[in-house]
Amino acid sequence: MSTWSNINLQDSASPIMEQLIYFHDHAMMIIMMILIIVTYMMMLISFNKNINRFMLEGQFIETTWTITPAIILVFIAIPSLRLLYLMDEINSPTLTLKTIGHQWYWSYEYSDFSTMEMDSYMIPQNEITYNMFRLLDVDNRAVLPMNTFIRMIVTSEDVLHSWTIPSLAVKADATPGRLNQISFLFNRPGVFYGQCSEICGANHSFMPIVIESVNPKYFME
Repeated sequence: MSTWSNINLQDSASPIMEQLIYFHDHAMMIIMMILIIVTYMMMLISFNKNINRFMLEGQFIETTWTITPAIILVFIAIPSLRLLYLMDEINSPTLTLKTIGHQWYWSYEYSDFSTMEMDSYMIPQNEITYNMFRLLDVDNRAVLPMNTFIRMIVTSEDVLHSWTIPSLAVKADATPGRLNQISFLFNRPGVFYGQCSEICGANHSFMPIVIESVNPKYFME
């Protein structure tokens, strides 16, 4: 989970999120280098007339600041394209879970087990105990096995919702009359929280998502 005064991303719970964090750090380093160099050049232009003339009229510097951004974009694009392919759909998932957005709760259906369906409501504030998170805990958590390729099918019964778990790097719109599909894999056990990321009505803030990752043996039992 995220904590107060923390400007970093949440700890990863999937290989894709781990790679996204690496890419974020890689891109931030490039952005900081650009910011420092551009700031330094602007100061030189402002306070040195000779350099100012060189910067504004030199053919060499014009060629340099045309080619350099293109090279920088290559260093950003290559890992970005690699991540796009890694985030592609899984061909043969081990388990399928269907989630349906309602105003304002989620329901889950384990498609591989015909009788397993449940609704997941936020726990009201007057029922919260000391070990629960306000506005985040639910009465029925969706339990999934770790180290297992999982396909999530997302849809909605009424309006647009968005099923989001930041630590998994998954976010899919729940659209009425349409099925969206996402894939993920837990690489560690734990309880992971998310919230609807689409403004879906008056109680939009009160339909959290809680996924519990457990050992596959325990999940089957």
